[in-house]
Amino acid sequence: MKTSSRSLTLTQIISSVKESELFWVVSFSILTAISAQISIPIKPVPFTLQTMIVLLAGAFLGAKNGSYSQLIYIFLGAIGLPVFAQTADGTMGLARLIGPTGGYLLAFPIAAYLVGYLTEKNQKYFTVIISMFIAELVVIAFGTLYLYAAYLHNFVDAVKAGAAIFTVWMAVKVFAAATIYFGVAKKQSKLPK
Repeated sequence: MKTSSRSLTLTQIISSVKESELFWVVSFSILTAISAQISIPIKPVPFTLQTMIVLLAGAFLGAKNGSYSQLIYIFLGAIGLPVFAQTADGTMGLARLIGPTGGYLLAFPIAAYLVGYLTEKNQKYFTVIISMFIAELVVIAFGTLYLYAAYLHNFVDAVKAGAAIFTVWMAVKVFAAATIYFGVAKKQSKLPK
């Protein structure tokens, strides 16, 4: 009898944790860190799956919690934990935020907020796709402008290295994120927002 009450209590605890906002915010921070490790290291900005998770964080968690998940991710990287994508120069911590990829990383909370805000207003497929494209464009725009201002100092080169190269990859990630979102949303009740 004590065993069943213990397992019931453990089940209740696990269920309670899964229903908490903090659990999901931290989970998406961790997913962003994991997705950063799936990368193709090119200079100056690697190809990664990070922004796909940023889009999903906003869609699943909403504007506020989606952006919180990305702020936690950036904080973890800024203090030196190896959560950012590996780069050829091997920089870590705060140096990554002032390096060539800093603009992209700093735009993550804004992108998650945008997707969350627009998705909270309207959950139709077209709106979700458009919100995800807008968020991707914001990340690419911030990243490219930062790349230009802090690293390359040539706008054409910054657009080539920081924006043009990601256009096809951006579309793939948006449609993959939307497919995941709608696939999970049909089967899963809403995550806490």
